[in-house]
Amino acid sequence: MKNKIHFIVNPIAGKGKNKLPVALVEAYFPKENYEVFIKETEFIGHATALTELSIKEGAQIIVACGGDGTINEVACCLVNTQVILGILPMGSGNGLASNLKIPKNLKKALSIIKKQNAIEIDTASINGEPFFSNAGIGFDAHVISDFEENTTRQLFSYVKSTFRTLKKYNYKNVVELNYNGITERLSPFLLFISNSNEMGYKMSLTPRASLQDGLLDVIIVPKLSTFKLFLFAVLFLFKKHHWLKEVRFQQVKNLEIKSLDDSILKIQRDGESILQKHSNIIIEILPNSLNICVKKV
Repeated sequence: MKNKIHFIVNPIAGKGKNKLPVALVEAYFPKENYEVFIKETEFIGHATALTELSIKEGAQIIVACGGDGTINEVACCLVNTQVILGILPMGSGNGLASNLKIPKNLKKALSIIKKQNAIEIDTASINGEPFFSNAGIGFDAHVISDFEENTTRQLFSYVKSTFRTLKKYNYKNVVELNYNGITERLSPFLLFISNSNEMGYKMSLTPRASLQDGLLDVIIVPKLSTFKLFLFAVLFLFKKHHWLKEVRFQQVKNLEIKSLDDSILKIQRDGESILQKHSNIIIEILPNSLNICVKKV
């Protein structure tokens, strides 16, 4: 029986000129041994619909071709299934792919998928909605929102969004956190919850995070003075944000966040802004819940 491999391509991820040549794919997956289907997305959420169809069509490997947002849409359908996720990094940041050492070089990434060396990784959820790299409430969510308004998605645009957000960021939200038997209240500058050790562009807020330890790494940064806001941003760019004494790290299996002023919190999930309508947020780890193709060590 032929192996069925489906490619879900986001043509506007990253620089917005993504194509997956049929001839190249067939060179790695010849017709006599594989059934290959290439599907292109046309709108936000389309990758999820295409993935659900591919599962019904019996795909054994489904390859997300795009950035972390595309990977999220595809992978959310594969959690706790036997279907294997493959990745062709075509986005701007490619945080999860970088964490897994999957190269942007198309031929090398296709070789990894062909070898089908699959491992189980942890995934996470925020109010039941899966995420795979990270989620954030506060400053980073506002940066992502600003970043999404840019027509060019590249590192320099991210840096500009960071400093633009610093100038206008005004936060008054008061939240209650519950984790590891601890309850605390604060007005957070940043709450960042990570399953992987990269955000994209080789940048990281949680360098010790692991996709296979059954834990989420949380960075908690309370309200800061204007000077320390800019100091945090500069230290972060040089991967030294832990030098700031206000920065705290925790490892958790679950985290509850309650908005005490009933305001709607701005959230990012795998680098995409989402509107969270609830004032109560539950974030949980789902150990060993996704099969994914990686490079053999």
